[in-house]
Amino acid sequence: MSALRNRMILGIWDGHDAGAALIEGERVLFAVNEERLTRRKLEVGFPERSITACLRSADLTPADIPTVAASTTDPAKTLTRLLPGLKEEYYLIRRRKRVPHRADPFRKAFKYRFTELPPNPFSAALSRAYMQRRLARMGFADFRLEWVEHHAAHAAAAAVCSGFPEALVLTLDGVGDGLCGSLRIWRNGRFELLKALPARTSLGIFFEHVTNLMNMRELEDEGKVMALANYAYPIPDEENPLMALIGTRGLDIVSPYRSTRLFAELRKLLWRFPSEQFAFMAQRVLEKNVLSLVEEALARTGLKRLAAAGGVFSNVKMNMRLAELPALERLYVFPHMGDGGLAIGAALAANRERNGVAVCHLDDLYLGPLLPDADAGGRPASPASRPGFRVRRLEEPEEEAARLILEGEIVLWFQGRMEIGPRALGHRSILARPDDRLIKDRLNLLLKKRVWYQPFCPSLLIEDAPALLETDGQEIQDNRFMTMGFHVRPEHRSLMEGVSNIDATCRPHFVADEDPRYRRLLLRIKEALGWGVVLNTSFNLHGEPVVCTPAEALDVLGRTGFRYLFLEDLLIENTLAANR
Repeated sequence: MSALRNRMILGIWDGHDAGAALIEGERVLFAVNEERLTRRKLEVGFPERSITACLRSADLTPADIPTVAASTTDPAKTLTRLLPGLKEEYYLIRRRKRVPHRADPFRKAFKYRFTELPPNPFSAALSRAYMQRRLARMGFADFRLEWVEHHAAHAAAAAVCSGFPEALVLTLDGVGDGLCGSLRIWRNGRFELLKALPARTSLGIFFEHVTNLMNMRELEDEGKVMALANYAYPIPDEENPLMALIGTRGLDIVSPYRSTRLFAELRKLLWRFPSEQFAFMAQRVLEKNVLSLVEEALARTGLKRLAAAGGVFSNVKMNMRLAELPALERLYVFPHMGDGGLAIGAALAANRERNGVAVCHLDDLYLGPLLPDADAGGRPASPASRPGFRVRRLEEPEEEAARLILEGEIVLWFQGRMEIGPRALGHRSILARPDDRLIKDRLNLLLKKRVWYQPFCPSLLIEDAPALLETDGQEIQDNRFMTMGFHVRPEHRSLMEGVSNIDATCRPHFVADEDPRYRRLLLRIKEALGWGVVLNTSFNLHGEPVVCTPAEALDVLGRTGFRYLFLEDLLIENTLAANR
């Protein structure tokens, strides 16, 4: 085996939003989540397809991999490895694919109590045996299997990719390996554990309960709760009854209730308030307590920078409040912050331990596949063979795309390698003008089939950001990939009407030079509008994963009223849609 391959590490996550990642040196070579390949949103289970895609990307066989890193050995995770039907049943219930059963409340109570249990030698041994058996079936041999604690994997992703020489590292999610979070000091490429936060009192579970009680899907629709909160009348914190349910004391998260009782107390309060008011109160509980936790930890350590990961940090409004803390100089949020990023985090943790690599250059998130579609004879599938599709090859597709966008068209945009993570970043995107609320409403209600109050996001030239947004005091390079909320400056709110919330905030993607074609598109938009900004939403239909292959892109074009698809340098026009 070459010296290069001897340092490669394959990261695996086989839980919620399963996936795999391939790491070498200071780079993530490839990463993909299983949902993009199975076409089941937030897929669970062993990520065999993702592992195969990782190996194929580097022309490797399983026998070429010397180290595999995996995460989480608590009893609950181990049980679902051994009995995958339990995981599948919960997946179907959570995604509203199965009708509720009378026993579900009891199962739910058991689930929450069981998932709070930390790992033990027995669960760790069973998980190790399971993983070795599954990998052996794929042809892996003579490899070292490294297990990384759940929040250590989140912490590694945040710290190693931040570029900070020293920082406070905070992880927060629902539960994993008996914890809901952790506080660590990162200095000179090493961690010092400051505080482990037990799962029995979890801000992530609190917000998950709120999402579920509002008839939304936990682990998926928390962003809807955050968005709806903007439509409520503000309530002072001292009048917010949810504040009594969970809080912080020093570096501890405290509550008079365990997770199941917390759910019951929240349900008692829900009937007294409109949905938007309940969402507002829950959002304030989350913001206030996470800010309090961070302020206390910064004061105790004297650190000025924060690196963060875990599903709670998908809440960009909370992240924005954190960035405004006077004691905090810089904040980095790992862009694939939820459990879907654990494959990368586990690989980075093992890479640091085994190879001493404490830096990862995550200059872009275009880490996934571009899979060719072929017919039975091995020839690439031709869009021209589909009825109603007209195809043209363009020298500069970004020029034509910009022209159509400026004329008010919505265009499908498929380029290069797929993004990793929950956000479209100009490779699997739907693009439109940023200043037309009617386009936003058409996308939301007719095409994406999302709730009306969910805003869309902008992609904008990074050099235009300080003029369009209130970025004072922030290093915007730290959060380029839709991980942070920003206020739109008053003089530009009409330009950003289609990509900002009712409170004039947005979640931007800052475009530098990582994708020349997408940058040129924004520069053409800038020539007409004065600023390089477009509405950018993920290329998928409601309830489906982001498209991965050209065939899936063509399928969306055919199933919807969209007219234009830019597929690399091809412009594919759905002429049937043109007549609707």
